[in-house]
Amino acid sequence: MSKGITGHDEWVVTESLATALIALEQLEAKHQPVRHMDDIRKLLVAGCQPGTVNLHLAQAKCRLFPAADRASIYREYGLEDTEV
Repeated sequence: MSKGITGHDEWVVTESLATALIALEQLEAKHQPVRHMDDIRKLLVAGCQPGTVNLHLAQAKCRLFPAADRASIYREYGLEDTEV
């Protein structure tokens, strides 16, 4: 079985997709590439373990906004932040 290029390709792609989606959501609505964002979400869902999409999105938002309240971000995605 191949380990891919990095040895953890799936994780890199999943985190990249989640981060890209959160970043694009920050654009003004008129500048958001909605069709591409829908495709990114589909790829993210397909690459994640079942039920973990919101976790990846919350983690990405925490990375992009390190000064924001982590617990609020996790609640926004319907999660409990167990790392606070």
